[in-house]
Amino acid sequence: MRTGWLIAAIIMAVPAAAEPGEPAPPADFARRVLAEHNAERGRVGVPRLVWNGRLAHGAQAWADRLARDGTVRHAPREARGGAGENLWFGTAGLFPTEAMIGAFVSQKRLYRPGPFPAVSSTGRWQDVGHYTQVVWRTTREVGCGLARGSGHDVLVCRYWPAGNWVGEAVY
Repeated sequence: MRTGWLIAAIIMAVPAAAEPGEPAPPADFARRVLAEHNAERGRVGVPRLVWNGRLAHGAQAWADRLARDGTVRHAPREARGGAGENLWFGTAGLFPTEAMIGAFVSQKRLYRPGPFPAVSSTGRWQDVGHYTQVVWRTTREVGCGLARGSGHDVLVCRYWPAGNWVGEAVY
């Protein structure tokens, strides 16, 4: 039986005042999320992702809850149907979609090839876990949700099939 690893959240900035519940993801949100993911996947030679509305719906519900609660934590694995999950949290309205996904990709600087979890130059897989999920070779679908809380935005991205499996190569 495969054993999966969950991914830690990225905290990007100090919250500032804003109204909860706004904004909804931009109309071109899915296109922008896919473009950022697939640009990096193209750089490392793994197949492109496609948007999954079911994953996006679940991710949006979880993003709404985290924004409302003002917390950052992964949804229970069962609640996300075994999908992988990346989380981002930052100051409301300050970061475009590309910067949010870019935070996951920026972990590449600490990545080193090898079987998961021995994939970080720091010795801590958590330092590259967002990046490895973005480029995990066998992941085929992504769906994300974006919500605004009191002074912060929360991005939740879900991946199918999940990546970061112990003993397997990233790409």
